Amino acid sequence: MPTKLGCVCTDINLVRLTDNQLVALFTELLGNDQVIAFASLKSHLHDRIVQSLTPDSLPPACVIYPQSIDELSQAIALAYEHRLRVLPCGSATKLDWGGLVNRADVVISTAQLNQVIEHCVGDLTVTVQAGVKYQDLQAILAKEGQFLAIDPPYETDATIGGILATGSAGSLRHRYNSVRDMCLGLEFVRSDGEVVKAGGRVVKNVAGYDLMKLLTGSYGTLGIASTITFRLYPLPEFTQIALVTGEAVAIAQLQQQISKSVLTPTVCDLLSASVITKLGLGEGVGLVVQFSSLKVSVIEQGDRIASLAKALNLQVQIIDEISNFWRSLNNLIWQSELRNSAQSVSNHVVCKLGILPSSSVSLVEQCEKIFSNQECYLQIHAGSGLGLLRVENGQDIDEQLAQVRTIAESQSGFLTILEAPQNLKFNSILSDVWGYRGNARDLMVKIQQQFDPRGLFSPARLF
Repeated sequence: MPTKLGCVCTDINLVRLTDNQLVALFTELLGNDQVIAFASLKSHLHDRIVQSLTPDSLPPACVIYPQSIDELSQAIALAYEHRLRVLPCGSATKLDWGGLVNRADVVISTAQLNQVIEHCVGDLTVTVQAGVKYQDLQAILAKEGQFLAIDPPYETDATIGGILATGSAGSLRHRYNSVRDMCLGLEFVRSDGEVVKAGGRVVKNVAGYDLMKLLTGSYGTLGIASTITFRLYPLPEFTQIALVTGEAVAIAQLQQQISKSVLTPTVCDLLSASVITKLGLGEGVGLVVQFSSLKVSVIEQGDRIASLAKALNLQVQIIDEISNFWRSLNNLIWQSELRNSAQSVSNHVVCKLGILPSSSVSLVEQCEKIFSNQECYLQIHAGSGLGLLRVENGQDIDEQLAQVRTIAESQSGFLTILEAPQNLKFNSILSDVWGYRGNARDLMVKIQQQFDPRGLFSPARLF
């Protein structure tokens, strides 16, 4: 295997460093326990990093694990000094999402920055380091009767920094909005190693709010988040799901009726017939309507949904085992156990969709026809029109994905490829993994040049 070289720029000449020299450079700074050579990584992490790079890229020299924000700053400053390309990550659950990175000399992980800095129970805020795991944080907050109203994929291993970097909210966004709406403040490290702060630790402090919006969903291209402050909510007294199934036309009518009613669901998700069948929940297209509030209010609203559904000749199931339902659905869409196994590199494709909410049922029906020869599962948030498409066999489906993208774009929407075989992203006729249109691309190039003029963070990921 050829040896990848990093570069060191001086005033006199250009000095090339081998992988061994790069490992030695960061080991001298942080110590042996915090620098792991790429060849020594666990298989699923090794594979995830490879999947995040273009096929013609050589692997990085090592993965670096700073244990403090000061160490993170020093490591990035050292990379900046030597013009090393950096691939930031947390636990790498979503490292291969979206565009491929065309080269990375080192991977810098925030996984060991895992401290809860401050939980202000009375103010309903929490400040944590980027490496805190989502599931661990929710357990801590639950002891005080509170929760973070974000439900990302891979919740067992996902870190708060990774959730922020990918902007990965779930079904709860119907009631609580997106990750950027939950973020009150953050601290991040620039490409030159400088630590920058924005926002604050209280709900009313909105200083630097636009800067926090920029970092959310930037996929590690603008900086590496080190500390984040979120707003919280009280845990609801009671939660229940009304699952409605039946003919697509009737489901679309029910969806419209709910949107115009005084009902206050925390979740309203459209599920394709293939999902309903696979989970053994009946037949036809499904609508998941979840209510979380006082028990009497939840039951009353569930009864109202049942009444509306009956008038449209739809079937209704009341589900009290909330955790089991969401676990089954998430396992179907994301299959996290398989993803972290020895066979973590598979042929599946997962796409993020955007569509006008009024067109979501039509899109579900069209996708089922387009992918009639593959296993295909869809979940669309009825309020926002954002959704997920999973296709099990991702080989030679470029043309089908292009059809879905065309349909979405005709309805002011988009299709972004999150997870897919490496070659599909690299050689696809879609050409653009993200599906950006208009002036967004030019604007993002300018923003990235301002934050990272040397192009060292996740190079080429967005373009």
